[in-house]
Amino acid sequence: MKIGLVGWGIETQSAYQYFGNNHDYLIVNEEPRDDFPSGNNITVKNLSERRKAGLTGNVTDLSYLKGLENCDLVVITPVARKNLEKVYPPNSSFWQKATTSLDIFFEKSPTKNIIGVTGTKGKGTTATLIYKILQTSGVNCYLAGNIGKTTLNLLAILKKDDYVVLELSNFQLYKFTHSPHIAVQLMTVPEHITEWHKSVDDYTKAKRNIFLHQTAEDIAVFLPTDKASTENAKNSKGTLIPYTKEPGAYLLDSTLMIENNKICNIDDIALIGQHNLENICAAVTVTWQITKDIPAIQSVLRNFTGLDHRLQLVRTFRGVEYYNDSFGTTPDTAIVAMDAIDGNKIMIIGGHDKGSNYGDMINRLQQDDVKHVIGVGATGNYIVSQLAHKGVNNHHLTSKETYNDWTMQEIIDIATANSKEGDKILLSTGSASFGIFKNYKERGKQFTKTVQNLQ
Repeated sequence: MKIGLVGWGIETQSAYQYFGNNHDYLIVNEEPRDDFPSGNNITVKNLSERRKAGLTGNVTDLSYLKGLENCDLVVITPVARKNLEKVYPPNSSFWQKATTSLDIFFEKSPTKNIIGVTGTKGKGTTATLIYKILQTSGVNCYLAGNIGKTTLNLLAILKKDDYVVLELSNFQLYKFTHSPHIAVQLMTVPEHITEWHKSVDDYTKAKRNIFLHQTAEDIAVFLPTDKASTENAKNSKGTLIPYTKEPGAYLLDSTLMIENNKICNIDDIALIGQHNLENICAAVTVTWQITKDIPAIQSVLRNFTGLDHRLQLVRTFRGVEYYNDSFGTTPDTAIVAMDAIDGNKIMIIGGHDKGSNYGDMINRLQQDDVKHVIGVGATGNYIVSQLAHKGVNNHHLTSKETYNDWTMQEIIDIATANSKEGDKILLSTGSASFGIFKNYKERGKQFTKTVQNLQ
């Protein structure tokens, strides 16, 4: 069999391992890489130059995709689908043999106990909370998707009664034809608009697939205060359960409750931020459908402090707290981070533009608890210029005309020099990292390393 692999990322690499070396492969990728496999049965095609900063799936030269129509099976990286749609029309026979690693997983998985979590932000934290609560409760469980293990690598070890928690992105759900047994959609705000999705509707419609293929035996968990989450959940044929209100988990004064059961006081929860209280309500609502294990829930909530690069307190140095929220790549998440951290803040903001609207973020940055704004990258330069244009004078503004020349050491040095005891330095950019840093993880790691090296 001749197998095409579109994109050489984690998912297609796992597909290569899954199918094994006894096939012929055509591997196509947007740009050159030094980790392509080699052999007489492997053909690699890629563009000769590095692509521009931004998501994959944004190049204009699509010649590297030619030849896939001659393959018997094509496994695609979901983000590459937009490029493929430009080459292969909807009625092309190509789509009959195109699949993703996630499709293969849903078709081959021995267990139907699959929990899927999507949303603009918070899905990694929520998926991890679900996984940890189930695991603490004694349920044999795996965490996969965009976090944890790759799905195809699970197929060799999964058993019928196991549970799998998947973090699912809009790219993975775009035109996806399967839905998990328990589907969760968190708060959803526009992201990757114009850069990948054609419109807000295209973005929210992609996430709709997490519910669209459910049956009457399935469960849809949604946020009733979020329009996209609520409207998408209505497409489920299963049982609809809201969170943050009954019959899901909710807050009663300062107490986390579900079905008249007191879980714990808010003060006992290790995660910080109002948004994380919503994520916790979602996770408790999901796990309650499987095991009503209050001690397990309490244990996880008291000890789980969050994932790397998500409102992570890196260090307190000379009375100043340094927070890494590099994962926050939309204006809404930057606002959430500012609201979650009490006291005077020095904000490190900006990066690559994903077509977001920065109006609300600019308004939030004008509040008195922000004493300094350091604008990095194209959007940082834009935001700082807008603040200056508005005559903001209650705090300092720093940016560069050649905005891609920043180093993390320069950023931290400026932030530290403008701080005093009791201040909070917060890397919550409201933007993607492309152009200056490889991705949000590299940006966050550089921040953490630089802060830890302060003397």
